Amino acid sequence: MARKVIDEPSEDVVANAKKDRAAKRGPFARIALFIRQVFGELKKVVTPTRKELLSYTGVVLVFVVIMMALVSLLDWIFGLGVFWVFGNPA
Repeated sequence: MARKVIDEPSEDVVANAKKDRAAKRGPFARIALFIRQVFGELKKVVTPTRKELLSYTGVVLVFVVIMMALVSLLDWIFGLGVFWVFGNPA
């Protein structure tokens, strides 16, 4: 049976964390624990495929272009409003 992928910690992780919290550790042991936890988290990372990466990049670029157009349009409209209120400085 496939394991469900969710953000809830498994029972063994919780038990280990409680055990680790109960034990008083020195500074080097805490650093070693931190590094072990970092490697444990890095094992969970899933890298996107080339197709997914290109798709995500395209979505980001399209979003940025749309936002640039929106900000430019608003800047132009507010500029017209400022010139209308205060007039031309010439």
